[in-house]
Amino acid sequence: YADYSRCVHCGLRLNHCPTYRLWHQEADGPRGRIRQMSLVDQGQLPLGDSFVTHIDRCLDCRACETACPSAVEYGKLVEHSRALIERDYKRPVLTRIARNLAFRRLLPHSDRIATLARLIWLYQRSGLQRFIRFSGMLELFGLADREQLLPEIETPFFFKELGRTFPAVGQKRARVAFFAGCVAQVAFARLNDSTIRVLNANGVEVVIPKTQMCCGALAAHAGVRDTARELARKNLLAFAGEEFDAIITNAAGCGSTLKEYDHLFTEKEPEYPQALAFKSKVRDITEYLAGLGIVSPLRPLKPLYLRVTYQDSCHLLHGQKVRNAPRDLLKQIPGLELVELPHSDICCGSAGVYNVTQTKASLELLDDKMKNIASIKPEVIVTANPGCLLQLRAGVKRANGKQEVMHVVELLDRSMRAKKL
Repeated sequence: YADYSRCVHCGLRLNHCPTYRLWHQEADGPRGRIRQMSLVDQGQLPLGDSFVTHIDRCLDCRACETACPSAVEYGKLVEHSRALIERDYKRPVLTRIARNLAFRRLLPHSDRIATLARLIWLYQRSGLQRFIRFSGMLELFGLADREQLLPEIETPFFFKELGRTFPAVGQKRARVAFFAGCVAQVAFARLNDSTIRVLNANGVEVVIPKTQMCCGALAAHAGVRDTARELARKNLLAFAGEEFDAIITNAAGCGSTLKEYDHLFTEKEPEYPQALAFKSKVRDITEYLAGLGIVSPLRPLKPLYLRVTYQDSCHLLHGQKVRNAPRDLLKQIPGLELVELPHSDICCGSAGVYNVTQTKASLELLDDKMKNIASIKPEVIVTANPGCLLQLRAGVKRANGKQEVMHVVELLDRSMRAKKL
């Protein structure tokens, strides 16, 4: 009740909500959803199809939290409601099977992720993907849009680096642990490589704990709380026992959940104090680098004469309240022209698995985003989350654009490794 009662139903957050902006329906805005959550908890509204539909349509982007004058923790509330739905609502059988496979049978198991990734790699590299796309089969089964969002698999996988320590270059300034992610280890392995190189070049020793697992963000956001809790327990153990100055992630979605591991446990559970200690050390790579300061041999960074815009990742801006760090880092690259993106704080439509479960709405948001990008004519689109990278790359293809889509740290890495003029 204390959490719900903070909402004074003022309406100030409505225009910051992507789904309200799309449909202008009270039930699909933060105020309307909170009202429904409260009524369900009080037993005055059935936990039925209508409630589930409106909660499922939420991106959990948390833009409403940034705009809220009453500090309502909307992300906490929507995840609580989705946990109730997971427990008490019977979804269609195919949906239940798909959710169980994804959240309980795949993401918690790195060996299964690697096996699936090898199959996707074969599909992408054998010519089968091109054949399937041109055959019309995807359109026939209504899968064309979803297939466009399939990540390109990168080999070798990052799993081989687990358990390694990467020494600092020059004088050692810090020692950190790196959270490598789950899908990122097969789809963004080179981003992880770039992250380590940039940290090493700034005098940071990087340790990759061997037994780390998926952070549980996707499960937590979907309401599959049992899986999220179990993954959190294992990660708390994986990162315990050694002293680190920070725990670094390059994925905004992962970082937001890692910083809120305490939300998964009650204060009486033994994991709660462990989660508090853990979250106090979690830092996004941009947040950490901006605070540490870029030094030799990264400075002076080599010039990159590019027109660049930055798209805020929702769980970095709204979840972690990190806005300036990515921009400050980009401004340190000589020759780079940073152009502010109109409505950069509005979600691109990725939102974890939202682009798969709510594809139509996701693509409407993406098309709006690409119109804003087109208005400033950048050569490179930069963001800070793997899911956003996938979504924006799909958006460039949909718009027949030529922009390159990169993570902030990848652009720093490119500048660091560029040839001197």
